[in-house]
Amino acid sequence: MFYGAMVWDPWLIVSQIVCLQCLYYLALGLSMALLVGTRVPRLTLLYFFDFATLTPRTPTGWCAIASFLLAAVAGAGFMLYVIERAKKCLDFAATLYIIHLFICIVYGGWPASVTWWVVNIAGLAIMALLGEYLCIRRELKEIPISRLRASKQFNPTNVFLFPLHTFLHVDSTQIYWLVYLAPY
Repeated sequence: MFYGAMVWDPWLIVSQIVCLQCLYYLALGLSMALLVGTRVPRLTLLYFFDFATLTPRTPTGWCAIASFLLAAVAGAGFMLYVIERAKKCLDFAATLYIIHLFICIVYGGWPASVTWWVVNIAGLAIMALLGEYLCIRRELKEIPISRLRASKQFNPTNVFLFPLHTFLHVDSTQIYWLVYLAPY
């Protein structure tokens, strides 16, 4: 995707939201399987969407909290490849957690636990800030143009390898292009 003028493309936005949501739940499922699945006899959707499972009173609750925070870190990494823009990270992270809130409301009712709110707001902050940091690092990465120019030496035969239409209309800009820019 080019980073010039952005075109309003709702299908791209919806597909990015769906992709990011699916990848987030995949990461959450893997972290839940590793951390919580070893402690409980059966891992169900209760651990994903019920606010009562996020409790600091039990070791299983701490493992569930760690799973949600690890999924937020993984979500930031997914945003680097799915979203690719630092200024969109907060929007997509907030959308992901709002959709998660709606799913939790449908599954188990309004989250009445303070721990659930703290964990999800912390996850939102981790995902948005780490995603922005990773995307900014990628956006500010230097483009290696200097290596291309340094590797090519001036060769007069390169002037004759241009298409014929460059020689048909001769004006000052084309002469400048042929004389000064062609060898590079």
